[in-house]
Amino acid sequence: MSAEAESRRRIRLDLGYRGTDFHGWARQPEARTVQGLIEAGLEMICGTPVRTVVAGRTDAGVHARRQVVHLDITDAIATRLIGRSDRTVGDALAARLRGALRHLGADDIVVHAASEVDAAFDARFAAVSRRYTYRIADPGSFLDPLAAGHTTVSKERLDSAAMHTAAQEILGLHDFLPFCKPRPESTTIRTLLECSVTRDAEGIIVIDLRADAFCHHMVRALVGGLMKVGTGAWPATRPAELIARAEAGDTDLGPMFVTPAHGLVMEHVEYPPPREWRARAERTRARRDTEPGAGPDPGADASPDASV
Repeated sequence: MSAEAESRRRIRLDLGYRGTDFHGWARQPEARTVQGLIEAGLEMICGTPVRTVVAGRTDAGVHARRQVVHLDITDAIATRLIGRSDRTVGDALAARLRGALRHLGADDIVVHAASEVDAAFDARFAAVSRRYTYRIADPGSFLDPLAAGHTTVSKERLDSAAMHTAAQEILGLHDFLPFCKPRPESTTIRTLLECSVTRDAEGIIVIDLRADAFCHHMVRALVGGLMKVGTGAWPATRPAELIARAEAGDTDLGPMFVTPAHGLVMEHVEYPPPREWRARAERTRARRDTEPGAGPDPGADASPDASV
């Protein structure tokens, strides 16, 4: 029986990474990427190329505390990974992949866990929401040198209360064109479920955002707009006003301010119960066609989550 004809097993892989030395998630020729190293490690332990599907692609320099991937392997590969142990295929794959990544010098990737799941699970399309945080140190903050790699510095004092007020006015289903880098045949309509701006115990501003999905550069552009509110360059009403103009058909919205990548961390991906995976994935694939202003089915590069 050929490998193509063999039954396949779907594996959910949970991992995290420090994005500092990566050119983003997506595999690129001659560039160090998270996907490139993960798939190189999988090929080492499986003996054949293995392709991965990720919940949300991240740009160069962006970190992930909890990222989710799925992949498919044959029964023969699963048997080989388990060997004579009594481990599950997920535990065996996770342990072997950790070893392969150490061999590849990828100590900035952490494999949290792996588990066998139903074929209906889709790391990308079955997701209900993604959550990101963005950290900013301003003159009122204590910049911990151990956290500097994932904290952006503002030279100006920021009014976090005004930023939070502005954030509450842009919640919900909107056309986020003013805060996205549009891609051909993609929609900029998203549902921003949560967006809060607070200061932690050390005075660091933490912006916490959760949406069904994010467009290209959407999180960092939203943070940039909120920072303009924080400095007083924009009134707290400006982000919502820009979105309203976009929804009215205005495309002359001025330049975006995209904040540095290293302040952004992917925190969590939420999924429905297993019985809802297939229906959720089907709805996500079809939904963009029916939203006001949405273009054709965006396909693999634009929906539901582009590089953030």
